[in-house]
Amino acid sequence: MKPLYVLLAALWPLMVGPVQALEFDAKPADEVVMADQMFVTRPILVFADSPNDPNFQRQLELLARNPDALAERDVVVVFDADPAARSEWRQRYRPRGFSLVLLDKDLQPVIRKPLPWDVREIIAAIDKFPLRRQEVLERHPSGR
Repeated sequence: MKPLYVLLAALWPLMVGPVQALEFDAKPADEVVMADQMFVTRPILVFADSPNDPNFQRQLELLARNPDALAERDVVVVFDADPAARSEWRQRYRPRGFSLVLLDKDLQPVIRKPLPWDVREIIAAIDKFPLRRQEVLERHPSGR
């Protein structure tokens, strides 16, 4: 019976890893059409000049820690670490180096940060957006 526990303990990270990877849905900028996101999602844009940028890697790690809270707020994470590709996201929001840009559902930038932000801070900021407050009141009208 003991070898079964050892086998399960050894295989557990392999079984859990793919599930966690599916929960956090970060997409490359070239796979996300900006017009399709209008009034549907709240994009969080993570820009860098290289995928090896420590701030870029740290930001993606921080976002992966609490994907459920982001999904509850209709967040889609869009990342772009290739300035040469000149994605439509990069052309419109013009980042310099590492940049975190929080957009509301109307695709207007609300917050720009030059350093990584924790999910807790991002969620607190999103909950202050006017469209988010309106959504919460519509879902829970007794809170007025």
